[in-house]
Amino acid sequence: MKVLEMEFSKFEISQPLLRALDAQGIHIPTPIQEQTIPAALLGRDLLGTAQTGTGKTVAFLLPGIEMLSKRGPTREPRMLVLAPTRELVVQIADEAKKLAHHTSIRVLPIFGGASIKKQIDKLNIGVDILVATPGRLLDLMGRGRVRLKHIELFVLDEADRMLDMGFLPDIKKIVASMPINRQTMLFSATLPQPIVSLANRFLKDPLRVEIDTARPPQAIDQVLYPVPKHLKLQLLTELLQSESVESALVFTRTKQEADIITRQLRDGGLSVGEIHGDFSQKLRTRALEKFRTGKVRILVATNVAARGLDISGITHVINYDAPDEAENYIHRIGRTGRVDASGVAWTLVTPEDVPLISSVEYLLDATIERRILSGFYYDVPTPDWAKPSAKTILQRIERNQASIDRWKSLTR
Repeated sequence: MKVLEMEFSKFEISQPLLRALDAQGIHIPTPIQEQTIPAALLGRDLLGTAQTGTGKTVAFLLPGIEMLSKRGPTREPRMLVLAPTRELVVQIADEAKKLAHHTSIRVLPIFGGASIKKQIDKLNIGVDILVATPGRLLDLMGRGRVRLKHIELFVLDEADRMLDMGFLPDIKKIVASMPINRQTMLFSATLPQPIVSLANRFLKDPLRVEIDTARPPQAIDQVLYPVPKHLKLQLLTELLQSESVESALVFTRTKQEADIITRQLRDGGLSVGEIHGDFSQKLRTRALEKFRTGKVRILVATNVAARGLDISGITHVINYDAPDEAENYIHRIGRTGRVDASGVAWTLVTPEDVPLISSVEYLLDATIERRILSGFYYDVPTPDWAKPSAKTILQRIERNQASIDRWKSLTR
């Protein structure tokens, strides 16, 4: 407890919250917590640029719970956290419940795919902190089950992902229902111009904090494995059989590929789970829990898990398919190397992926190591189905040149 009191007590955090931090083994503030918590406790608006895994969830929950706990519980929510996915909503709410364990603060996650009746029943009992996806929140607001007129603190998490998913009109409607004199915190992994415009609209004289903007943790060992398209599955199988792979998250571009790869890996005797957009919330939760607890060693996922997924102990992230944009590469590999842990990111690269890799290396301002797997037979002739069309190659070149141009404009 001595280390804890020397570190977090300087933020004037109350004993119930210090005990909750101690129970989770959180003793030393991360850089974003160090820079944001004092200002947040003073009621300052914040614009934070940081990857998931840097401690930003505690950075906004800790001061929020501290402020709310001084005034006791209420029936209507006083703090709202918006997040883009069901998985992230659940994770934020779970963290909030742990931090509020020794207080009277009540936390409720609301999202689509779960029983709306049960959510309404819990809202009727009363809630202090609401963690929500925009769609389900607007549904409940439209039914008259949620009112935001008492919101004192509003947090918009993964703001760039929100915009990518087309949530801006929903966010505007939600913000319009809240008091103007609220405190607002906006967090984003990247800071393109649309996010800056959003911040200018919603925040008042915000403190701006940037932690490793658009850069993966230095602890991640990144490697590219060049491979013909028709040999990707065989190479993936051999990589996953390596003794160093304790827990691996494998990303595919499509749901169909995720299904095929999962089936093939299982047929090969590997312990594999799967998650993508067609899964119900119950199946998603079950797959994530099995992966989290080690009941399955490998989780195959589409981009639904690229952001917000915070599972400790992932030793490897493997891009079976290179992501469509350089920024998504950052978000994907950030699932390993969490906070102070080390991690490994492997990407299988076909010839048609070369333009994408160029934009990734431009974003990283570094060259990623290329590696050939010893003992793997690469000389199998290419079947016709594996040969990319000229149109496909041209589209990738144009898309990734646009990505490079966008990042150049932001760094001028």
